[in-house]
Amino acid sequence: MQQLIGILIVLGCVFGGFALMGGTVTAIWHPIEILIIVGAAFGALVIGNEKHVLTEMAHQLKKIASRKKHDSEFQRQLLLLMYELLQLASGGLKALDAHVEAPRESAIFQRYPRILDEPKLLAFIVDNFRLMAMGKINAHELEGVLEQELEAIHEELTQPSKSLHKIAEGMPGFGILAAVLGIVMAMYSVSEGADSGAIAEKVGAAMVGTFIGIFFCYGLLDPLSNMMKQLVNGEASTMETVKVVLCTHVAGKPALLAIDAGRRLIQLNTKPSFAQLEQWINAMGGGEDESQVKRRRSSDRMTG
Repeated sequence: MQQLIGILIVLGCVFGGFALMGGTVTAIWHPIEILIIVGAAFGALVIGNEKHVLTEMAHQLKKIASRKKHDSEFQRQLLLLMYELLQLASGGLKALDAHVEAPRESAIFQRYPRILDEPKLLAFIVDNFRLMAMGKINAHELEGVLEQELEAIHEELTQPSKSLHKIAEGMPGFGILAAVLGIVMAMYSVSEGADSGAIAEKVGAAMVGTFIGIFFCYGLLDPLSNMMKQLVNGEASTMETVKVVLCTHVAGKPALLAIDAGRRLIQLNTKPSFAQLEQWINAMGGGEDESQVKRRRSSDRMTG
């Protein structure tokens, strides 16, 4: 809804202001100019990027359009899933084999459909539980491995937004390209004996190309690339949460403490409080009893 409101504000202010100045839609409606500019930009995007980058770009744009966000419900499902997996792992990591080998068939994962809808996050979770089950690895080694993996993932996921931003920066140039072609046609009409009115009309049509390029740059593509960047940062924050949970667990901390360590990395607008986390776990039937909570909090104060 917010993005739709923003689009309406941009369109209303730009074209509404043009109308208030006495302009008409026919004065700026030149489909051939749009074809030249948009076609050249799309071609440059295809030339400059590999297929997997274009596929990921389409996926991110679709996610933005569908308004699927990592809201509080998503964070609840993520934290509870990790808690269940850690509780199961406390009886031995081999107990996780059936779940991480086929997560979509696992009764645990099926309770958290929002996580199943995120294939990259799902793969990150199950791959690293497999890594932990394959052999002894300490917290420092695991953290190093996950840091490198997250860096590679983040670099790959940010490539579409970077590519779209470069195209956005080039849109005024494509607009000038269309404008130059329009001026060429205007000059050609002079040699054919066109009157001043016809020449002025062709020059005005050529200048529309510059307007379209600038409008697409600052009014559409640059905001879209920024939204994609924010989307990727949110996904990276989620994976950082999983990383901290796993490293804290491998360091020998209790499941609840490991989950709370991950909770602290969740973005502020969706981060639950520790009290909410306890309520969720207790409602699931896997929380500590009151005496355990008091003992743990007292121990935390003493060690802190």
